Amino acid sequence: MCRRGGYNAGMELVDTHCHLDVAAFDVDREAVLQRARAAGVTRFIVPAIDADRWGDVVRLREQEADISIALGMHPVFMDRHRPLHLRALAEAVASSRPVAIGEIGLDYYIENADREAQRDLLAAQLDIAADANLPVILHVRKAHDDVIGLLRKHPVKGGIVHAFNGSIQQADKYLEMGFKLGFGGMLTYGRSRKIRALAKALPVEALVLETDAPDMTVASHQGGRNSPEYLPECLQALADVRDESIETLAQQSTANACQVLSLN
Repeated sequence: MCRRGGYNAGMELVDTHCHLDVAAFDVDREAVLQRARAAGVTRFIVPAIDADRWGDVVRLREQEADISIALGMHPVFMDRHRPLHLRALAEAVASSRPVAIGEIGLDYYIENADREAQRDLLAAQLDIAADANLPVILHVRKAHDDVIGLLRKHPVKGGIVHAFNGSIQQADKYLEMGFKLGFGGMLTYGRSRKIRALAKALPVEALVLETDAPDMTVASHQGGRNSPEYLPECLQALADVRDESIETLAQQSTANACQVLSLN
């Protein structure tokens, strides 16, 4: 029988995707960080979503030694992006030393999505990542096949598919290209049968943990703000669906995150 029970605060966890720069945390950001650290989260990856946020995430990293950042342009916010931002992104990457390019990707779920514009933007950002020898943090909804196709044409140094919800076959293709797959709050809902089945079936070397705070919150805080301090609940849910110890999964998911993002 595998070991169960409460989370051991001596373990070290990496939240590979949390938007601590947004206004939802302006009132109590430092308190949130302190509670998350007390819960065992030792590294926070904060991806930016548009050019206006790049400076904010850089300043946040300068203030908090355990925060690492990614810079990118999110496909949901196409109206905020301009052609000149691509050159600005390359310059910001060179000067700001992010651990990844992100959050980037394709989102065909949103209404009236300009798919061609999204694909062009993603391809350009993949090329920036390749030039900088950086991994990418991908946002993908209803578009995994197109993302995989673009990655084959514009190969990068692996990365993380955030909030993965594709098929096992698509997962295998990402893994072949050096990607890890992110799982978070949705694991804590019994109704999330597909995601829980994926988390159970995938090799443990493929998995990283995330919250996507302030979004996609855990079941115990449904309807409220998500937070990195809830990451241990995602770990416990992963242990439950895999019938493995939280100690083993904490160690492996952290090692996976450190490996794919080249964290110290």
